[in-house]
Amino acid sequence: MKLLWLIALGCIAWRLIKGRWPWQSKPLPGPSFADVHAGAHARALLGVGEGADRREILDAHRRVIAEVHPDRGGTNEKVHEANAARDFLLDKLDGK
Repeated sequence: MKLLWLIALGCIAWRLIKGRWPWQSKPLPGPSFADVHAGAHARALLGVGEGADRREILDAHRRVIAEVHPDRGGTNEKVHEANAARDFLLDKLDGK
């Protein structure tokens, strides 16, 4: 019984240190599904295409903020979501 607990704790420690379970293979190189999905969501939120440059992203962000700002009947959550989308796309753009 103690051996099973030690194995379980070892697996959990491995997961915390390595970011994957011991029986999982190494992650494939390239963007993960979560990154691809987050990028698609951010582009859809701002209304920009996949090849958008920095200026297009910033202009789209300004346009969306003008629509969803709390002073114009929007919510803080929508403003935070637009800011997060802008930051995500700019980080990916700078990371190229």
